[in-house]
Amino acid sequence: MAEPQDDMLDEQEQSEGAQIFFYRICFRNKGQEVTASSDIPDLKARDVVMVKTDHGPEPAKVVSRAPSCPGCEKVRRAPHALTRRANQEEAGRYANIDSWEDTAFKACKVLIEQHRLPMRLTRAERYFNGSKIVLYFTANNRIDFRDLVKDLVLEFHTRVEMRQVGVRHETRMLGGLGACGRELCCSVFMEEFDSVSIKMAKEQDLPLNPTKISGVCNRLLCCLTYEYSTYRRERKGMPKPGKRIKIGEEIFLVKRQNPLQQTLQVSDQKGEGRVLTKEQWQNCEPVKVEEIGKKEKK
Repeated sequence: MAEPQDDMLDEQEQSEGAQIFFYRICFRNKGQEVTASSDIPDLKARDVVMVKTDHGPEPAKVVSRAPSCPGCEKVRRAPHALTRRANQEEAGRYANIDSWEDTAFKACKVLIEQHRLPMRLTRAERYFNGSKIVLYFTANNRIDFRDLVKDLVLEFHTRVEMRQVGVRHETRMLGGLGACGRELCCSVFMEEFDSVSIKMAKEQDLPLNPTKISGVCNRLLCCLTYEYSTYRRERKGMPKPGKRIKIGEEIFLVKRQNPLQQTLQVSDQKGEGRVLTKEQWQNCEPVKVEEIGKKEKK
């Protein structure tokens, strides 16, 4: 929810001897976990703390201590900074913020229907100090929501901001389970979306069936990017499918690469299939078309 601070903990602060601790926190009960730094040593799970943001302090709940990084050469940084524990009054308000945002969400949906706007509301968020309500929505085109905002201001008596998001961001906010059975990557740990292309699926020999390589957002799976660079690296130097190679006196047609095993599926001149290990194919020679023609004539 809250925007990360640009003034992250710098090297000078850590080198001066101040001991810094790292925690996993979430701003909402079903929100994404993020890492925050603090000089408070004894925070426990479910403790409510105040976090520095660009629009003022925001409450968050401690999930756990962040994993340590022994032996790391680089100075550890965190996108958020915990300033202090929340007092009793702040903790009480934080406990009710989810229900308040749910009420605002329902009220906004009613107004959207009254104005007959072609948009779908995704989430309502309220700044802890009450200075603004941010409403996220998806739509196929640009929406003129000026009249809607006027009614929302009269309803909530505070500033209202409408933010149009894409389907990937909508899925990130709503959460869910992927085809792998785990929570969606975008809802758990991804901080930004990388560009995903069909080329990544081809490089990993995945079926090009849209239902197999698309996520719940109907876009290409984000996890296609995870092993893409590994497949590209392992394929380098391997004979490509469709090429003919010569090992000793035998000529083989490459059918398929298995980059992770570094093996080749090939067929010999009799059409029989074989699997060649890296030791067998790494010193192979490419066969030119002229050589094949000469051999067939003989």
